[in-house]
Amino acid sequence: MTTNNQADRDILIYNHPLSGSCHKVRMFLNMLGLPFRLELMNVLEHANQADWFGRLNPLRQIPVVVDNGTVVQDSQAILLYFALKDGPEWVDPTPEGMAAIAEWLSYAAKEVSNGPQMARLYHLAGEDIDIRRATAEGERVLAHLDAHLARHDWLCLGRPTIADIAVFPYVGLARAGELSLDERPSILNWLERIAALPGYISMPGLPASKPKR
Repeated sequence: MTTNNQADRDILIYNHPLSGSCHKVRMFLNMLGLPFRLELMNVLEHANQADWFGRLNPLRQIPVVVDNGTVVQDSQAILLYFALKDGPEWVDPTPEGMAAIAEWLSYAAKEVSNGPQMARLYHLAGEDIDIRRATAEGERVLAHLDAHLARHDWLCLGRPTIADIAVFPYVGLARAGELSLDERPSILNWLERIAALPGYISMPGLPASKPKR
């Protein structure tokens, strides 16, 4: 559901197709039915170090979204921005509900980033990363998530929220960081539930989009 008139909406995502952080933004906007444009930011060739991009985002990280002139950086912040503006069903009206969602947004930015995301980056791009530490953190994250999802279909509130969207990509891409999901049935089932949501889009390494019935 969207709550704003989209007639004059211009949404631009500074994006890289291999970035899980960019993917969660593309996927969420597609789930909301929002049209968007993509501008390639080839971070593997350090295009993000350009001065003009530094003025847009001083941290020089992607994704960055420009929504009719409003600049939003950081994938978790972008999810929250569009949920509040266009998809309130993805958040919660209560302080307790929003606190639960915020806990998982923080988890995506810290635990998932330090574990599965860093392990994938090491194997994908050969970055100077402590792979033993990233692998150990990745295994800890996957064990925690699998235990949590054995008791819950969704990360919080008993329904899909931006918490699930935030955590999803780098957990789904764990194998690219040489982290196995084979013994994590609850995670695998959760990944499939997300892939069955309307508007879901995939990327290499994630579950395929489900055909419409």
